[in-house]
Amino acid sequence: MDKLVIKGGKRLEGEVNISSAKNSVLPIIAATILNGNNCTIENAPMLEDVFVICEVLKSLKASVSIDKVNKKVIINTANLLQDNANDELVRKMRASFLIMGPMLGRFGNFKISLPGGCNIGTRPIDLHLKGLSALGAEVSVGHGYVEARAKKLKGTNIYLDYPSVGATENIMMAATLADGETVIGNAAEEPEIVDLARFLKAMGAQVSGEGTDTIKILGVKDFKEVIYRPISDRIEAGTFMVAAAITESMFKINNIDEVHLKPIIAKLTEMGVAIEINKNSIIVDGRKKLNPIDIKTMPYPGFPTDMQAQMMSLLCTVRGTSIITETIFENRFMHAVELKRMGANIKIDGRSAVIEGIGRFTGSEVKATDLRAGAALILAGLTAEGVTTISDIYHIDRGYVSIEEKLKGLGADIERVSF
Repeated sequence: MDKLVIKGGKRLEGEVNISSAKNSVLPIIAATILNGNNCTIENAPMLEDVFVICEVLKSLKASVSIDKVNKKVIINTANLLQDNANDELVRKMRASFLIMGPMLGRFGNFKISLPGGCNIGTRPIDLHLKGLSALGAEVSVGHGYVEARAKKLKGTNIYLDYPSVGATENIMMAATLADGETVIGNAAEEPEIVDLARFLKAMGAQVSGEGTDTIKILGVKDFKEVIYRPISDRIEAGTFMVAAAITESMFKINNIDEVHLKPIIAKLTEMGVAIEINKNSIIVDGRKKLNPIDIKTMPYPGFPTDMQAQMMSLLCTVRGTSIITETIFENRFMHAVELKRMGANIKIDGRSAVIEGIGRFTGSEVKATDLRAGAALILAGLTAEGVTTISDIYHIDRGYVSIEEKLKGLGADIERVSF
């Protein structure tokens, strides 16, 4: 079992390149199920979650080639089997459920195990199933499985009770091969939704309205070969922005999209972090005295829940009182317990965390309870006095490409050690 060992107190400098977005690549890989031709994904992040969903497709007899050196994934689903996906793989990762929509759209029926993933709270699939049912599928849930059947999906109007990203993606993919037009109301507006729509359109789908709360899909008959490069990872970029602030450093972050980072930029600027935006890069200067702030997570374009844990680490180092309110997931403060081991003063009250800044963490042995919690602990370790050892880092590997190598490139004292 690997651990990360961090000796804190180092100032960071230089440049870091951001990888493609995991949360874009996973639905894009799922969408290749719709297409019987070659689909090439360039600059794909070489992450555990990417490998898992590729294994899910391989379990259905898709041809999958992963070139780790050139960061390329080539998928051909021409000989895909209309079969059950590997249960063990599906339970490893929640995003595996994204194959439900395209499998149903292409074959008319599919059975899959209920999904797994990080234990950050209840993430029901009822909106996914509501959307697929509205398209004409008969859906049944029982004994740990979901099964959906339809002679032919038919376009319809669907209104989501909540702008769920996963449900929006599953419905979009299923609707691309349905008869007629599908309109998704109260759709998720995240950049990853826009990226999926662009990929679908590159294959030949007819999609409009992505990035707004109303997405329209007109069903088509087939798709064509495609080569696609996903967007950069706004959460990785945000994590490195916080790294600059928490270590009182200044460095450059490349391969970013300013529009996707607006809510993060706004909050860091409110704290007093100096940010200079260039074309596809950003210089973050955290060398000034920072102010406490309040944060409320919201669906995009609000502040992302995936940056809540990292911001908590930063706010712990800022003198004064800050409050974080988590509106997306009810169990996403597990990192607070681990930060307390490092000296943090955090009180949890329902969906709110009240943070009294301590100035500096103390190195300790801590455990990554989920992906973003792990990132928060790395950030805390970078600025802590003494040595921090983080276990269960397989969570971190699910969402960050070689994070310790990127941080070492900036001057951090961080090592991956096998125990």
